[in-house]
Amino acid sequence: MSRSAFSHLLVLSNASPSSLLYRPRIPSRFFNNRRHRHNFKCLCTLPPSQSNEAPLQSSSPSPSPSPSPPLKKRIVSGIQPTGSVHLGNYLGAIKNWIPLQDVYETLFFIVDLHAITLPYDAQELSKATRTTAAIYLACGVDVSKASVFVQSHVRAHVELMWLLSSATPIGWLNRMIQFKEKSRKMGDENVGVALLTYPVLMASDILLYQSDLVPVGEDQKQHLELTRELAGRLNFLYGGRKWKKMGGRGGAIFKVPEPLIPPSGARVMSLSDGLSKMSKSAPSDQSRINLLDPKDVVANKIKRCKTDSYPGMEFDNPDRPECNNLLTIYQLVSGKTKEEVSQECQDMNWGTFKTLLADSIIDHLHPIQVRYEEIMYDSAYLDRILVEGATKATNIADATLNNVYQAMGFLKR
Repeated sequence: MSRSAFSHLLVLSNASPSSLLYRPRIPSRFFNNRRHRHNFKCLCTLPPSQSNEAPLQSSSPSPSPSPSPPLKKRIVSGIQPTGSVHLGNYLGAIKNWIPLQDVYETLFFIVDLHAITLPYDAQELSKATRTTAAIYLACGVDVSKASVFVQSHVRAHVELMWLLSSATPIGWLNRMIQFKEKSRKMGDENVGVALLTYPVLMASDILLYQSDLVPVGEDQKQHLELTRELAGRLNFLYGGRKWKKMGGRGGAIFKVPEPLIPPSGARVMSLSDGLSKMSKSAPSDQSRINLLDPKDVVANKIKRCKTDSYPGMEFDNPDRPECNNLLTIYQLVSGKTKEEVSQECQDMNWGTFKTLLADSIIDHLHPIQVRYEEIMYDSAYLDRILVEGATKATNIADATLNNVYQAMGFLKR
């Protein structure tokens, strides 16, 4: 994702998560020291010890206790409120959140703290935050299954970031590709410290909730690698027996999260350049379809989008990136398979296909836009959802934060 999207999501098939792992380069010195090798204990729940008293005899056998339902694995994800949520954010992330709600414990938040790492409009921030939250709900996020909240409403994000920063080598941050690219564009004199430390805040977002899985796109792999390295580093420096001596339970302080890589086709490209990702920060609004664009605007953007001079339509031709992108968008909004789209569109000219694509996008976005208007009209409902989501998130986050403070030696509040 661009920095506007915290992650892109993937619906898992029957493949085990371990088959999808992206292994970071955690320094081997964290794990090769014989003294600390066994510090991280399995925190399984043990059955209660048996009583020495003989059980009462019964004429009928005791019923077997029903097994406890397995705990769901946890996923967190979010999107920045700067700019308009566009088709790339939706197809690459939000749309995929919906089925995940039934499989995982899910927390979806609006990452407003990340939004201030670059110049922004302060008067628009709160408005855009509410708009983004309403779009989450309009797209199908079900608050009976998932928590929706605003990042800055859970203060533990910033507190944990500071604690993590104390153990983050500056060299790890200097190697971040996105920082290098954006600081080069802005000039070193104008770059804020927050742009450099942005990945530490992202690590805080993930580790705070003891996340099991993190959806990532190609441009966020490096940030997740840093998160995994920080989890390993803090576990080594302060976990295990060291934490137990501080009065804690011992073992690992943080779960080391695993990545979920989005399927091919989830990466939606710009309408004006098939080699660049659709982005909120692109200077031209013509480069993207915003989820709230009226139907005449959608039709006009598709009519004017960049194409090529080749006959017919085809996927996966490296000389035709725009064709591949527009076919992919059609596939995703129509719900058809790649093979069905190929067969349907292979002999179409650009005029016919653009009309088909525009109509499909308009039809797909219409119910989202109707639901969005309903949610925004009932401001009390939206406020209640965000308060409830922040309360639940705070309960989880504070438990992690208190453990970190304890393990790092702070005086108990």
